[in-house]
Amino acid sequence: MHHFGQIAPAVRKRLFHREPGRFTARSPARLLAMALGATLYSPATRPRLADDIVKQAGNGVVSMVLCLEDSIGDEDVAAGEANLVAQFADLAGRTGAALPLLFIRVRTPEQIPDLVRRLGPTAGLLSGFVLPKFTEERGVPFLEALTVAEAAGGHRLFAMPVLESPELLYRETRVETLEGILRAVDKYRDRVLALRLGVTDFCSPYGLRRGPDMTAYDLQIVASVIADVVNMLGRVDGTGFTVTGPVWEYFRAQERMFKPQLRQSPFLEVKAVELRQSLIEHAMDGLLREISLDRANGLQGKTCIHPSHVLPVHALSVVSHEEYSDAQDILRPERGGGGVMRSAYTNKMNEVKPHRAWAERTVLRAEVFGVANEDIGFVELLAAGLAK
Repeated sequence: MHHFGQIAPAVRKRLFHREPGRFTARSPARLLAMALGATLYSPATRPRLADDIVKQAGNGVVSMVLCLEDSIGDEDVAAGEANLVAQFADLAGRTGAALPLLFIRVRTPEQIPDLVRRLGPTAGLLSGFVLPKFTEERGVPFLEALTVAEAAGGHRLFAMPVLESPELLYRETRVETLEGILRAVDKYRDRVLALRLGVTDFCSPYGLRRGPDMTAYDLQIVASVIADVVNMLGRVDGTGFTVTGPVWEYFRAQERMFKPQLRQSPFLEVKAVELRQSLIEHAMDGLLREISLDRANGLQGKTCIHPSHVLPVHALSVVSHEEYSDAQDILRPERGGGGVMRSAYTNKMNEVKPHRAWAERTVLRAEVFGVANEDIGFVELLAAGLAK
């Protein structure tokens, strides 16, 4: 699989200086964590789930979560499990069908080995499990169950813990909770692909909900949690993990209080005024701003609950030609001793030692999302994806 594979080769050649690279479910964990991109959630009870998965893969989705937790009622769990077994059997029979990375979000540790057993040989289509409301106390049994299931199933399974518990939100317990989470995921480091943020749950104890004109970073309580999670769990010194961006809840705008957040000029330059209007009508301007803030705050990819959110996440994940130029300059072998230089674009300073970690992450992102041509911006990438 590879990002933007749904776009015609000739169009990709026009858009990309370096095209997105290919990867598989067996690629190194570090690469897969970056490649997750927009992870699309779907209730496990959908009767045509196999068809949905194949369709979304054809539309550019490379990671999906099939949910047995919050997205379905308590009374539907057994039916959801049975449906997953049937739908995986359906998928296994579709020889040659392109599939995304598939994860199951469970409720209890016991579901993990039970589902792997019930899936039988079709468990080979599964990349792992999403673990809800993760803390050290609640999370370790999930990780232990994953290890057991992996051994029984005979193939690699990843965990993606969701950080969404009240203990993580409350100031008086936050640091202790983060320290516990770090102990748990560090012990099972080889199993943990990424940490996911449950921002909707963070809002619940305070009766908050961000509107389509707001981002998660405008809610100061939520922003403080994100900052602390990245601070303690997202370091790039070898102790941290990939942390993914929070879900965006809206797919059609309601009445607006504030002006749209998308500048007109990037759309005027490529004659895409109608695209700008469509994005605004569907509350995508807020999403685009939040994706940009995710990246600025050290988060990669994003949880998505609507297919229309996938392309914006991927378009803003493509490395710009300028970013790639800076990263390559910083990582040149002769720069190993440090120093400062003017960028090739002559508009900024590149300082080798402080910017090295950023450059390494940028090159990794370029490997899976590609590098845009010098005159290509996110508007052209969005337009090409929508016109595929």
